[in-house]
Amino acid sequence: MTVRPAALVVTDLRVAFMGRAVLDGLSLAAEAGRLTAVLGPNGAGKTTLIRCCTGLVAPDAGTVTVLGGRAGGPDAASRVGLMPQSTGAWSGIRAGELLRYLAGLYAHPQDVDALAARLTLRGFWRTPYRRLSGGQQQAVNLAAALVGRPELVFLDEPTAGMDPHARRATWQLLRELRAEGVSIVLTTHSMEEAEALADQVFILDRGRVAIAGTVAELTRGGSSLEDVFLSHTSMPAA
Repeated sequence: MTVRPAALVVTDLRVAFMGRAVLDGLSLAAEAGRLTAVLGPNGAGKTTLIRCCTGLVAPDAGTVTVLGGRAGGPDAASRVGLMPQSTGAWSGIRAGELLRYLAGLYAHPQDVDALAARLTLRGFWRTPYRRLSGGQQQAVNLAAALVGRPELVFLDEPTAGMDPHARRATWQLLRELRAEGVSIVLTTHSMEEAEALADQVFILDRGRVAIAGTVAELTRGGSSLEDVFLSHTSMPAA
């Protein structure tokens, strides 16, 4: 059997902002074709990790290998999708215009109309991004991350602000992408989301991996995933 290389390998990653360690020797690996969930309290380093993995933040030390290459390198740009928490730069553009523009940046993008239908974007296709609800913005952000047919996609709290219908539709889409071989790394505060989707879970605390495993492994003793989370993480500082 051919062993596929890991889609993402992070080794001893260290990042400090204004003298405060945000990532403090963090190491993890995300398997190719799997969905990896990264959990942690606010301030644990989840978003900074994703920014390092996509080349938006240069770490102070450590290495990040994405699809066998350098994070943020030219080879990764066309093979990696990113759904950030917020995209203020898009505020004035209409949802449909944005997705058609982004599709034009790729050689073989997804069909924009089909993607819009899949994520039920048509109802606000001509609405400026800034006027969309939080959940609608999340749906557009997700479409933007997927329109280029990425091999690896980073999703930072992808269902935050979505209603239950949109959340479950997004979960189903992510399952389908995984079945097609897309590697997915997502951050979430939802234990339910991690339990429903994740092949592997990393729980961060104070910039490091506190515990990792499959959901079954982490909850083997009869504890819920939330119990495991609470017992291995610290309450965020005020």
